[in-house]
Amino acid sequence: MRVAMVVEQILAPLPGGTGRYTAEVAEALAAVAPTGCRVTGWVAAHRRVGAARLRGVRGPRRLPLSRRALTLAWERGVPLVPTGADVVHAPTLLAPPRAGRPLVVTVHDAVPWTHPETLTPRGVRWHRAMAERVGRSADAVVVPTAAVARELRRWVALPERVVVAGAGVSGRLARPDDAADRAVRAGAPRDGYFLSVATLEPRKGLDVLLAALAAMPHERRLPLVLVGQPGWGGVQPLELARDLGLRQGDVVVLGRLPDPDLAAVMAAAVAVVVPSRAEGFGLPVVEAMAAGTPVVTSDDPALVEVGGDATFVAPIGDVAALAAALTELVDGPGLRRDMAARGLARAGQFTWERTARTLWDLYRDLPR
Repeated sequence: MRVAMVVEQILAPLPGGTGRYTAEVAEALAAVAPTGCRVTGWVAAHRRVGAARLRGVRGPRRLPLSRRALTLAWERGVPLVPTGADVVHAPTLLAPPRAGRPLVVTVHDAVPWTHPETLTPRGVRWHRAMAERVGRSADAVVVPTAAVARELRRWVALPERVVVAGAGVSGRLARPDDAADRAVRAGAPRDGYFLSVATLEPRKGLDVLLAALAAMPHERRLPLVLVGQPGWGGVQPLELARDLGLRQGDVVVLGRLPDPDLAAVMAAAVAVVVPSRAEGFGLPVVEAMAAGTPVVTSDDPALVEVGGDATFVAPIGDVAALAAALTELVDGPGLRRDMAARGLARAGQFTWERTARTLWDLYRDLPR
């Protein structure tokens, strides 16, 4: 079986969590491919495609249009599709039309319907339109959590096959032996901090997290380290921090980090905080648990599903509850040890290998 994987998201200006998902899924598929099966990556007509060269994955092969032109073509149903494949899998809604072979599409969340205010108007229109087309034409839709499947069914007519395949922890994020020292070299404080790993955009709840930090008792407050690229929406964390009365040094913005530094910064944190208003999975939750770091999340259904009994949960947008949770963690070394142990056990249930095997089972079952 020949699988064509659209890996264009890896080359996007802001690849984000879906970029990591794309790379990890493609490499895991190649690593566990049954005998005689192969995976080939496909991208738009970029000059440089080095970032999309993945272990065990052939290519990437280029389609003859730029990213923008390809997006427009697929929006309009132009049948410009990968060739030489038995199954086409688009790991985001940037998906080609179905053209004579089974089409599988991963839909990561229902945010364009449940929280449209957290996206650009054009983004809302595009995601809704593409999801509706995928619902009509795809042979199967893959979702990261059962929570996403439930939400999508409220808004979109999905195909009969909807498969929950989850995600995993990248081997690139293995905890380094010198995590504490490496974290300091990457720019993190030496004496303990909270960590957020997210694109800086409204949906991620950074405003709530900063307000919770400001609401903590001064003597319990730890610095907040932010890892992630600026996104849309003009989120300016240092300005928000100043407006809330936080002092210089209370918020440290590191931007995007290479994986070894991210692994170190995550492992050395007192807690990773994910206060999102909406998520489809929440990769940092599993990654932090695998690093042995306690995790605090909002009660978004997908985050609760992924975290199980291993995370500390506060209601979405509840500044006081989040501040109380962070204070309790600072005051409770025993609590932190218990959460770390439960997190490690929970993270073991999420692997890219398991995701890939679920997908190979799906591909085999598709009618041709």
